Amino acid sequence: MSREPAVHYDPYDVAINVDPYPTFARLRDEAPLYYNAEYDFYALSRYDDVEAGLRDWQTFSSARGGILELIKAGVELPPGTLIFEDPPLHDIHRKLLSRVFTPRRMHALEGKVREFCARSLDPVVGSGGFDLIAVLGAQMPMRTISMLLGIPEADQEAVRDRVDANLRTEPGQAMGIEEGAKLEIGSDMFADYVDWRAEHPSDDLMTELMNAEFTDETGTVRRLTRDELLTYCMVIAGAGNETTTRLIGWAGTVLADHPDQRRELAEDPSLIRGAVEELLRFEPPAPHTGRYVTRDVELHDQVVPEGSAVLFLNGAANRDERRFADPDRFDIHREIAGHLTFGFGVHFCLGAALARVEARVALEELLARFPEWDVDRSGAKLSPTSTVRGWETLPLVLGA
Repeated sequence: MSREPAVHYDPYDVAINVDPYPTFARLRDEAPLYYNAEYDFYALSRYDDVEAGLRDWQTFSSARGGILELIKAGVELPPGTLIFEDPPLHDIHRKLLSRVFTPRRMHALEGKVREFCARSLDPVVGSGGFDLIAVLGAQMPMRTISMLLGIPEADQEAVRDRVDANLRTEPGQAMGIEEGAKLEIGSDMFADYVDWRAEHPSDDLMTELMNAEFTDETGTVRRLTRDELLTYCMVIAGAGNETTTRLIGWAGTVLADHPDQRRELAEDPSLIRGAVEELLRFEPPAPHTGRYVTRDVELHDQVVPEGSAVLFLNGAANRDERRFADPDRFDIHREIAGHLTFGFGVHFCLGAALARVEARVALEELLARFPEWDVDRSGAKLSPTSTVRGWETLPLVLGA
């Protein structure tokens, strides 16, 4: 009787990335602490382990980045990249940004988000189909985050494409990052906007961040430096574009695969809020998060040495049957508490409220116009990045 080969997880493997969930299930059962010798990282896949690890920032540090390639290369990270920082510095930068990224303010954007959706979708009403990513997924989040930052409409696509390029890799390959290099995140693209906004203040995040005073790690009360402000803009633009685009794409495929539930949503839009949470659990746009281990730590009867890189597989944790009943079943009526798509603990996603508003409104507007669709799988293509997972192109066939 032949034995099944030992479970193998490679985050850059295109075949695994198409459908990682069978591999994730085997990891949870056979190797809850997994070690990949080729890329020299550990991975945790069970819900309780991922949640506990995300909470324990002292042991599992973000200070070397949250992306495996950054951690392994030991790059120098620009100050203000709060997703790649630990307390107390992280708390200072996060508190400053949270002043302007409040849930109340994000919900106040709903009317503009709906307007952006209508602007994208109305021109394709009456057509036989369209690419959901090109028409809606790549447009509405870009317009929303650009409006928040005060980026002129004529420049929005160039900014989005530059942000996307930072995440792009060759299929099957890791990001090419020079060891010990200073990370260039491309924030210089915002220089002209920042300089112009300094002379022409407005009601946008850029102006608020420019004028906000805070107490830094030295106890000094000051405003952000120009370089820090540029970094903030890049972090906001990056977080606000890519993941929401992928979430909209997953809504397209998952609801095509579950037409009865899609019809329920079209008939009763009050169910959409819960459906968004189930989509976030079922197909998280960012299926893993990297951390640097600051001390030897024992997990599942093994020692993970200080200095190691660990991937928290939140995509696996979200389908852990120890936490969620029948986790591979998509169910818009599921009572969800605690999916890990937005992270957990001090690094819980600041943009979660905005992402939820955007996804809910996008689905409301999409279903109001197109209650029935199928996906042309022959034209659907996954995006080649090692940090997020989702559709680059997703042709919908209407009226299916």
